[in-house]
Amino acid sequence: MSRGPWLTAAFKAEVWRHWQAGESCAEIGRALDRTGGVIHGVVAERGGVAPVARCRSRRALTLPEREEISRGLCAGDSIRQMARRLRRAPSSLSREIARHGGRHRYRALQADAEAWRNGQRPKVCRLAQYPARGAGAPGGAHGWCDRYRLPINRLV
Repeated sequence: MSRGPWLTAAFKAEVWRHWQAGESCAEIGRALDRTGGVIHGVVAERGGVAPVARCRSRRALTLPEREEISRGLCAGDSIRQMARRLRRAPSSLSREIARHGGRHRYRALQADAEAWRNGQRPKVCRLAQYPARGAGAPGGAHGWCDRYRLPINRLV
């Protein structure tokens, strides 16, 4: 959660570097030309524990693989041909292409940036996204089953 335009990732990284060196919020604030309260907000947001640097899974598509997909699409290759070259499952490539604009709008750099953004945590849980599906709502945990139009407890 950003608290202003000047709280960049580089600024926060510098705060954590000073914090891990054992400096107080006031000392860090003086070194970075900010108040101790601003520094405290950054540190308190994570409970005083520095965040772990993000890295991609070994199984995720890399930018060179996405560029190969983009080149293959421009050349008119089939998904199976590209999957064979990349040693990936055709379904993985099919989902990747569909997720990022389809055969005619797929761009490797945009797809890579979007995949990185989508992997960020924390994510909003499904019940928060669709509150009508919560407990007690029709189709929800304790409501009516949409498929059979029966109370859920009668399906057992």
